[in-house]
Amino acid sequence: MPTASLRSTSPSRRGGSAITTACNPLDEYLALCKESCDREIERLYGPGAHGTNGLHDLILDYPMRGGKALRPALSIATCLGIGGHLEAVLPTAATLELYHNAFLIHDDIEDESWWRRGKPTLHVDHGVPIAVNVGDAMLSLSLQPLLDNVERVGLGPALRILRAVAKMTRLTVDGQALELEWIRSNTWRLDDADYLKMVELKTSWYSFITPLQAGAIAAGATPEMVAPLESLGRHLGAAFQITDDLLNLRGDPQEYGKEIGGDLWEGKRTLMLLHALRSAEPSDQARAVTILAKRRPGSDGELEFTELLDRLTAHGQLSASGRAEIETHLQGQRRAEAKSLNEIQWLHDLMHQVGSLKHARDVAAGHARKASTALAGLDWLPHSRHRDMLADLVDYVHGRTR
Repeated sequence: MPTASLRSTSPSRRGGSAITTACNPLDEYLALCKESCDREIERLYGPGAHGTNGLHDLILDYPMRGGKALRPALSIATCLGIGGHLEAVLPTAATLELYHNAFLIHDDIEDESWWRRGKPTLHVDHGVPIAVNVGDAMLSLSLQPLLDNVERVGLGPALRILRAVAKMTRLTVDGQALELEWIRSNTWRLDDADYLKMVELKTSWYSFITPLQAGAIAAGATPEMVAPLESLGRHLGAAFQITDDLLNLRGDPQEYGKEIGGDLWEGKRTLMLLHALRSAEPSDQARAVTILAKRRPGSDGELEFTELLDRLTAHGQLSASGRAEIETHLQGQRRAEAKSLNEIQWLHDLMHQVGSLKHARDVAAGHARKASTALAGLDWLPHSRHRDMLADLVDYVHGRTR
């Protein structure tokens, strides 16, 4: 059983006897955590627990598409590494994964993304209203397992976990709002510190800091033990997000699972883009800012909507004047000129020319090193396969920066 494998106390590979595995130890650990987490999500949120309506089938859609289950793994590794039990942390780990996938559904709508983990995004497949409702349902349903933690870890730790998740949620939406405002207002006079603060809010808290801290709390860690995990998670989050942004420019769509170059189409203020804007010649700088002000081209949904208007009008379900009013409204929404493929390629070339990709890799590597230092300072976390997972993750993130 995967849960039994996670409960086992295999000796550390660092300073202990070697363990021979058929695959990468980090991948093996993540796979065990994902399998356990998937079963817990199905138990908590699947049709068997809540009836057989389509909503709960859609709730399982994104979580069951794959992914690394990084957030559950961080919680599980920290909890078991301190000596806690899997049953104490598993509902929280599953809840954090559900939060992650709910955020992805909403992010995909906000970013007008078409693909997620090699398949059409939920709003492309089922429409925006249904996708929004599924994301909302995932966020609202995640509250009950956190309340049920009282029975598993006791009132005090359960309230501390609930408080940590509440803080995570608030900071995450603050970070998302900041990024969206930069895009909306075409803000570009930003430096590395601005970007890193946004990433701390948007990524580090919900992907790294809170999973680490929640796992420690579930194991009975004191506040003094939990506090240093914030530094570890902050630096891990920065290195991870910068590298994710780099992969968006050069990754294999089958491996990366998202649209390559999507960040440029969306106008996201990545570390590389901001560096390029600061470093470019004034004429190139002005051209880049002009391109970024343009909207992302519409998807095939625009064409499908026009065809829908045609059918409604032909069947007498929409008057000619009503159709004209809708089209006028749509044209007003689309009046801004769209970015072109040549312009996206030009932005990509500009970042290469001024050394923005190297700058981003250097910054990411620096944060990976700081994460390694922070992990080394956790003298209360004994050597075990669970601590090894955290060290392997730091090494993995550092390796991705090269």
